[in-house]
Amino acid sequence: MPVETPSTHEDTPAPSGPAPAARAAGAPPGAPDDAVDGAGGGDGAAPAAAVAAFAADAADADGDAGEAGGEVAAVPAPVLRRLAAGPHSVLIDERALADVRRRFDDTQAAALGRYLSAAQSANTLRAYRSDWIAFSAWCAAEGRRALPADPVDVAVYLAAAAETVHPRDPGRWALAPSTLERKAAAIAAVHGAQGLASPTRSDVVRMTLRGIRRSRRAAPRRKRPLLLATLEELLAHLPAAEHPHGAARRRDAALLLTGFAGALRRSEVAALTYDDVTLETDYRTGEPLLLVRLGATKTDQEGRRADRVALPRGRRPHTCPLCAFADWADVREAHRDAGTPGVRALLAAPAREPGLHRCHTYTGTDLADGGARPLFVAVDRHGHLKDTALSGRAVAELVKRYARRAGLDPDDFGGHSLRAGFATQAALGGAGDREIMRQGRWSNAQTVHGYIRTANPLEDNAVTRLGL
Repeated sequence: MPVETPSTHEDTPAPSGPAPAARAAGAPPGAPDDAVDGAGGGDGAAPAAAVAAFAADAADADGDAGEAGGEVAAVPAPVLRRLAAGPHSVLIDERALADVRRRFDDTQAAALGRYLSAAQSANTLRAYRSDWIAFSAWCAAEGRRALPADPVDVAVYLAAAAETVHPRDPGRWALAPSTLERKAAAIAAVHGAQGLASPTRSDVVRMTLRGIRRSRRAAPRRKRPLLLATLEELLAHLPAAEHPHGAARRRDAALLLTGFAGALRRSEVAALTYDDVTLETDYRTGEPLLLVRLGATKTDQEGRRADRVALPRGRRPHTCPLCAFADWADVREAHRDAGTPGVRALLAAPAREPGLHRCHTYTGTDLADGGARPLFVAVDRHGHLKDTALSGRAVAELVKRYARRAGLDPDDFGGHSLRAGFATQAALGGAGDREIMRQGRWSNAQTVHGYIRTANPLEDNAVTRLGL
């Protein structure tokens, strides 16, 4: 189902079922985004509406690499019909699963299919499905066979995709080398799932990718870190405190401060529930703090480490993660108990005095009832709260929206700006590698050193000792 561009307070909800196909870049001009990290049908939804000949949107995984997708001609109608009748999953052998259904009862077959589908993360499945649809469309249009694919056909497809230019900037390539490598990985994964040899292991494909990388030598485009001063600018542009904007104001403040202080990825912010948050006391100061438990993450997809991050009380009320959490929890409780009228009455109550912390007297919320209630939900322009969680894409769009309001270039910011901003601001404040890595759950010190060099390029730099 197409997703409209979010307005001031209308946000993209997270999917309630299996991940749908991501939009293939290069869709016809004016075509709506399909499955913008959240909305749309289930995994079995017909993908044809989102298919284009070459490119898929470059992955914005934590905001690291990737460029926008290209724009090419629409896929012919016969090709769309053939794709719509294709398999529902790109990483499961549908024929083998059908054989299981014949040999076992429906419950056993369904259990097997469910666990096979859970073997990969939703984001990986979504990206691979989009990439496979794009490759299948190209093969159908060119009269080539997609499965099993000829290595030369795969090489030609990748070369053609590499030549696609950005629709709004003809001087820029539409797809980054990392996106093309992901496309090759998707083709290999589908072949492997069907018990076929991967065409991407051939020399012609490997040399084609190597040539693309050598021809496109450029540093990945990274999102700017959201430093504390910039974060305060964003918070200064929160909407009015009264209904219908007050609910979005409280949610957005809590989201920005939680993501920043917790060094969270956008997917981690979107996945939080009230059951994940516990109110504790800092034994050193007696001040309250929040402990946030993270489930499956990008680097711990099975959730074995059970990482936790601490959100301490802030020095000032308007940048205090605990105060923002408490204010947003009040809105959720009012909505649970009395719906939108309850939220309206809460927002109409006299505001607390400026400069006073709310968290001093906060005793927690009963929203953590074991029901996995999403922490951050969609709020429409009329102030109505939804039951669905925000998606990772909606988190990124929220950051961009406030950057635009603050007079900044929204293209420079995204969901990863919160996590990068934590590391950079902590380095500016004198935090060491070990401290930054603990809160951010980084296992590679080299990654942290990159943020430190960004924060202070002269730190431990011999150039300061040259005597110039």
